[in-house]
Amino acid sequence: MAQTFVELADTLVLGFDTIDFLHTLTERCVELLDVDAAGILLADQQGVLNLVAASTEKARLLELFQLQEDEGPCLDCFDTGAPVGCDDLGAAPQRWPRFAMAARAQGFAAIDAVPMRLRDQVIGALNLFRTSPGPPPADVTALAQSFANVAAIGILHVRALWQSEMIAEQVQNALDSGVTIQQATGILTVRLQVDLADALSLLRTHARNSHQLLSDVAQQVIDGRRRSTI
Repeated sequence: MAQTFVELADTLVLGFDTIDFLHTLTERCVELLDVDAAGILLADQQGVLNLVAASTEKARLLELFQLQEDEGPCLDCFDTGAPVGCDDLGAAPQRWPRFAMAARAQGFAAIDAVPMRLRDQVIGALNLFRTSPGPPPADVTALAQSFANVAAIGILHVRALWQSEMIAEQVQNALDSGVTIQQATGILTVRLQVDLADALSLLRTHARNSHQLLSDVAQQVIDGRRRSTI
């Protein structure tokens, strides 16, 4: 159990592989929580759920069925942000009749789904499948929720790092472009015997007229490809 939480904390290290991490989480759930299979649905940046990991092929097919039919406890768990489950998928009436039939066809008799969340932000659901009906052991749901919470924190941390890296890259690109434009205007002031303001105006006019980025036109001037047109 302690080793699992150490693995979940590895989201903070460089080179973290999200998909491998989530597959590991499903495997640890089967090993530690007395369930027969596990799957994870994760929301993308648009809030659309996608299957990202499953411990068995049967669990994978059932998760895909939920997404295709838009019916099942995992979807309800994600929508409500609360644990959802069924202790006997063979009992009638069923809350999810199509899902229950598909689950039984894959050999599952019970399911529990816990949200992957940080405070009010729900990013997916961790789903636990059992082949025998009946309630889960008392500590299973609590432990599964702990796993899901730690995993959610890790994934959101990675997303935040990715977004910050994207912003940093955009800032650096802007800085690099500024240097390129300054160099190009300097070249034009010498070549055309104009001042810096006029040189920049020429660059901007040509960029607009040719539907190019200003930085691209500036680089062409530096490379000597715009001698005849600017």
